[in-house]
Amino acid sequence: MKVLKFGGSSVASSQTIQQVLQVVKQTAENNKVLVVVSAFGKTTNKLIAAAEQAATKDNNYTLLFNEVKQHHLQVIRDLIATERQDEVKTKVEKLFSKLEILLQGCFLLEEITPKTLATISGFGELLSSYIISEAAKNELDAGYKDSRELIITSNSFENAQVNFKLTEKNCQDFFKKNNNQVTLLPGFIANTENGQSTTLGRGGSDYSAAIYAASLNAEELQIWTDVSGMYTANPSVVKEAFPIPHISYQEAMELSHFGAKVIYPPTIQPTLEKKIPIVIKNTFEPDNVGTLITNKTNNDSSVKGISHIEDITLLTLEGSGMVGVSGVSKRVFETLSVENINVVLITQASSEHSICIGIFDKDAQQATESINETFAFEIERNKVNPVIVEQNLAIIALVGDNMKNHQGLSGQMFSSLGKNNVNIRAIAQGASEKNISAVITSADAKKALNTLHEQFFEENIKQLNLFVTGVGNVGERFLAQIHKQTTYLKEHLKLNIRVVGISNSRKMTFNENGLDLTNWKEALENGEQTSLDAFFNKTKALNLRNSVFVDNTANKEVSEVYQNYLEQNIGVVTCNKIACASSLDNYKTLKRVSRKFNAPFLFETNVGAGLPVIDTLKNLIASGDRIHKIQAVLSGSLNFVFNNFNENTTFHDVVAQAQKEGFTEPDPKIDLSGIDVARKILILARESGYELELSDIDNNSFLTEKSLKTTNNDDFYASLTASEAHFQNIYKEANDKDCRLKYVATFENGKASVGLQHIPSDHPFYNLEGSDNIVLFFTERYPVNPLLIKGAGAGAEVTASGIFADVIRIGKN
Repeated sequence: MKVLKFGGSSVASSQTIQQVLQVVKQTAENNKVLVVVSAFGKTTNKLIAAAEQAATKDNNYTLLFNEVKQHHLQVIRDLIATERQDEVKTKVEKLFSKLEILLQGCFLLEEITPKTLATISGFGELLSSYIISEAAKNELDAGYKDSRELIITSNSFENAQVNFKLTEKNCQDFFKKNNNQVTLLPGFIANTENGQSTTLGRGGSDYSAAIYAASLNAEELQIWTDVSGMYTANPSVVKEAFPIPHISYQEAMELSHFGAKVIYPPTIQPTLEKKIPIVIKNTFEPDNVGTLITNKTNNDSSVKGISHIEDITLLTLEGSGMVGVSGVSKRVFETLSVENINVVLITQASSEHSICIGIFDKDAQQATESINETFAFEIERNKVNPVIVEQNLAIIALVGDNMKNHQGLSGQMFSSLGKNNVNIRAIAQGASEKNISAVITSADAKKALNTLHEQFFEENIKQLNLFVTGVGNVGERFLAQIHKQTTYLKEHLKLNIRVVGISNSRKMTFNENGLDLTNWKEALENGEQTSLDAFFNKTKALNLRNSVFVDNTANKEVSEVYQNYLEQNIGVVTCNKIACASSLDNYKTLKRVSRKFNAPFLFETNVGAGLPVIDTLKNLIASGDRIHKIQAVLSGSLNFVFNNFNENTTFHDVVAQAQKEGFTEPDPKIDLSGIDVARKILILARESGYELELSDIDNNSFLTEKSLKTTNNDDFYASLTASEAHFQNIYKEANDKDCRLKYVATFENGKASVGLQHIPSDHPFYNLEGSDNIVLFFTERYPVNPLLIKGAGAGAEVTASGIFADVIRIGKN
């Protein structure tokens, strides 16, 4: 015999019930089948709501009653053979008449007793099981039996305890005489020995099925629902979660206790005692394998699943009066037991100075008042502090039978959470080591679950969630590079990089599952109005793991919000030099905040665009080397300009060409005034360990005073035309000496300067072509022949690639 249980979603409509009957028919070809069903989808909730409305004199209870009734009558019209519809309707109408009388009683008495509520809430299963049994008779040898005649319980009406001895005898006696190939029974409901209706708790239909399976020593218990088994995590929260093919009873109990709603926790115990396999299957995808639950599994994986419980309150009782005093824990738990308050998690300091318990939010006030009352004497004498209450919490749990055989799981768990700034409020681990639980803030639950799932289940594929501001020349190419390399990064670097948010100066758009980079422009154009605060607040609210803010602008205001992101454990990658070249205090603050909140702050493209200048410098310093001198051509735009300027061109036209090809900032005066180069050499000096301000950099500008005083691009370009003779004279002076013009940055003996220099033919800078940069590091290890870095130092494509490289660095760490 096989026992099949179908949940409310499986019997929600006439169409789904037909799918259920098809599953039953296939199973019944080779087995006797016992079918336990829940109420039609949402029926029990509606019945309880109707009862509550009736008890408050709300006449709207009749609307819910009629809604439920019409739905059941419609299913009869859809599924029952015409010649039997009147008979079935008559019995169903009688059940609804009884239900209506009970609701009217609640209305008149203005109350609901536990006994009345148990009776009302059980009508859904009575109705569904009878109607489905009649529909099954169309094609099957089907019968019906009321579970209240078989399952006997205690007198607790809403969470009754089963009398297994009487129940087993009733079941065996009935099924010895029952010859139907298929028998339909209502789940959830039972009777006391005196014949009063009780219920087995919400989710009790699973329990009913398990009771039947154990009582009859069934070959298998099948739980049919709307998902394909127990998942490694809640698939509505963790998109990468997948079904667990095989799991043990103990693992299933742990997962179900910690929020996995696929199976009702008490279900497992009766089948465990009889070693009856449980299979969880999907009614709507019956060919899927599902999850098999047995006593032992052959899978040696350490962690089988990750689960969580929301709406948790943490109560902490502490004080010196608890140390060495026996019976404190006993008093706490007796107090909660008397109030019928369930304890979800317990942890106690080894010093006995404190005891911490996790309970559900709904019980928090009563539990706090009761414990404070129990310890009133100690509290009054300052031996114990009043209960400390922390709310808006959740519990996350790693579950697996083999966790005890794998070292370092706790370290992996807490390290991965720590890297994503998930604060742990309490920790509990049983001696069996099948469960490691942690209490965290509810707001972090989704991030924590995804972080742990990535750590333990996703083949070491790390997901980065990017929030990109600035989609001009550099930003557009950056997004194109990510889109092009998506597959390569997953296959070769185990990185899944998703762009979750994009903004420009006007609009912003977000997609938590990742924006489609084939049409991001359209999505952005149709996005909402943006501001720096709005983009930050949305990024913060999403609270995704491994989040990175990418600044592709040269905007001062954008650079001023980096600290906000870093303080939220959101990494920052930027080509914007303003932040790192701002005041020394701000530079130090950003570095300190980055370390404190474990949020990477990378700015490789601040110097040399895509060249590994800063990374190389960091490695030199980290390895114990010391910088003595830096000489560099750090402006790709200025190098381009002076490589192309001569007596046959105009300075205006060469600068315009440089801007057109993307070698300059949007405001070319930033490059030509030398301020951009000054910022770069300042950053290199600071990264070398020297404390300088931008004002300490000696900037010898070659621009005229008129050009330097302009406030917009049009006036700036006009000033270049007016000063053409000045620029031609600069060129002629260098050319007459057989020298080339290079804008050189120098740092030596703690001082830095930038300016135009005449470079002779035997100098390393002489043959620097196009927009290339070159950096010479003179160090203790390279005192004479410097470490040289040379290559393209400007342009949207190489700058984008440098930003991309920083993102990859974060992913690989």
